[in-house]
Amino acid sequence: MFSWAITFLIIGLIAGVLGLSGIAGTATNIAWILFVVGLVLAIIFFVTGRKPPI
Repeated sequence: MFSWAITFLIIGLIAGVLGLSGIAGTATNIAWILFVVGLVLAIIFFVTGRKPPI
């Protein structure tokens, strides 16, 4: 999840530099959502003791 979030964040930053504000905003929102979902899953796995598959 975090790798996808970083990927979309980089896409958003590049699109922002190029002046593509719609794509930059969408990519940044997707990155934020993926980051939050990954963080919630990491906390749940930490509390329950489950290890994610490699």
